[in-house]
Amino acid sequence: MEYIKTRNELRTAFEATHDVAERKVLRFIDGHSRRFIEKSPFLLIGSQDASGNGDVSPKGDFPGFVKIIDKNTLAIPDRPGNNRLDTWENIIENPGVGLIFMIPGMNETLRINGQARLTLDKDLCSQMQVNNRPAKAVLIVKILEVYMHCAKAFIRSKLWSPNTWSPRTDMPTLGKMLKDHASLSETASELDDILDKAYRNSLW
Repeated sequence: MEYIKTRNELRTAFEATHDVAERKVLRFIDGHSRRFIEKSPFLLIGSQDASGNGDVSPKGDFPGFVKIIDKNTLAIPDRPGNNRLDTWENIIENPGVGLIFMIPGMNETLRINGQARLTLDKDLCSQMQVNNRPAKAVLIVKILEVYMHCAKAFIRSKLWSPNTWSPRTDMPTLGKMLKDHASLSETASELDDILDKAYRNSLW
């Protein structure tokens, strides 16, 4: 199998970028992107370490959980998780991040690229508390690019159409998958109990 090695090879294999796609990129948060962020309960963060190893991590909370500090700066709260800290370690080595914001039921997404730093600032963590529990940390993103992404991927996948969804029972429980993935000593039931307890007691 041959692979594309140069930008020229790549561009030759595809049609020219549509003019609108070239011109749609902003360098700041405008009114529409502000409203999108305020309505969004979910985003994905893409990051890389210094060696270029990639990672994508989901972040979810109440709609508007991402704080807009100004038209060039976002603050994303960190909530209790598994403490692998993959994204945070990557950002310490390489601050470049890509964000995709989603609104349930909406096929278009908002994309933001920028440079990120992590802070444990007590005042800011307190401002982003839920149920009297401050954020564990806050990711500050300095914005470089803001743009809307069209709906094609969501239309093709019918992502928000319940009648196309597979029954949950088509897949085993997460405890069962973890047990099989890593040959863990705990039973699948024990792992599911651990997860259920975490879902009940440590979302925030």
